[in-house]
Amino acid sequence: MVIQQAKEVLRIESEGILNLIDRIGQEFADAVDLIYQAKGRVIVTGIGKSGIVGRKIVATFSSTGTPSLFLHPVEAMHGDLGMLVKDDIVLALSNSGETVELNALMPIIRGLGAKVVAMTGGLHSTLAGNADVVLDVGVAREACPLGLAPMASTTAALAMGDALAAALINRRHFNSFDFRRLHPGGNLGERLSLQVSEVMTTGRSVPEVAAGTPVTEAIKIMDERNLGVLLVVAPDKKLEGLFTDGDLRRCLVKGVKMEGLKMADLMNRSPRTIGKSILAVEALEIMQAHEFTILPIVDRENRLEGVIHLHDLLGKGKIRFNPPIPVYE
Repeated sequence: MVIQQAKEVLRIESEGILNLIDRIGQEFADAVDLIYQAKGRVIVTGIGKSGIVGRKIVATFSSTGTPSLFLHPVEAMHGDLGMLVKDDIVLALSNSGETVELNALMPIIRGLGAKVVAMTGGLHSTLAGNADVVLDVGVAREACPLGLAPMASTTAALAMGDALAAALINRRHFNSFDFRRLHPGGNLGERLSLQVSEVMTTGRSVPEVAAGTPVTEAIKIMDERNLGVLLVVAPDKKLEGLFTDGDLRRCLVKGVKMEGLKMADLMNRSPRTIGKSILAVEALEIMQAHEFTILPIVDRENRLEGVIHLHDLLGKGKIRFNPPIPVYE
């Protein structure tokens, strides 16, 4: 019973997010444009659970290049409204759109000349009527067994906030260098200051095979080393090619018969490589730009020195990561 309830909650909340996809249209693009072009900050406001979601959105915006502040509606009515100026954009959160404390602010905000983006499930609500742009985050039902506590609705609002943040990251061309600048402390800051040589996989953990290795035998090595790649090397350690689990899937889809084939028949003979002296965040930039999850690390003579996986940069286990320097191809 408990397990089924848990699964049902996750099912309802996931449906709430998935149903947002078809609602992403011109209104979303308009909201991104308003925020991007604003000369001021994003002032996020909401009360109760919506306020908690709003604080998280502020944290995400601020850490990814969109200056933001949280304004509590009640405190706003007692002086904190002074933090708002006409060049700001107000992002107002209310599931119903009829939150009294929030709607009491709207005439004042509009009087100041600030633009309002409403994130609500009440498309014909008071809040929606006061907004320049309305983002529909309504859900068919809450995951709460009583149908009372906001669960699916807050999850949907949080996801929409992440969608806005991601769109703004791309619009601002905000990159890992910028992200590092805003995260100088803590574990993440430590990762961002390291060279590839400090986080790469080396030695027997690297899945190396010879060009003449039968594909069926090589795949067993790929599975054992669990890095999703095979690095094809010559006796002098020079990198000759690369074969990934993605290459394997594509071969299977095409119906390629593996029996009798050797790695030389299937490998990518011109893989992108990097040098071990580059900073790990630049390796991440290369992975993001080319949609790679792994990069071989070679010296200037193209001899294999190691390999770095996306997990080494983003956090599976003990890792770290950081920018610029030589890329050998």
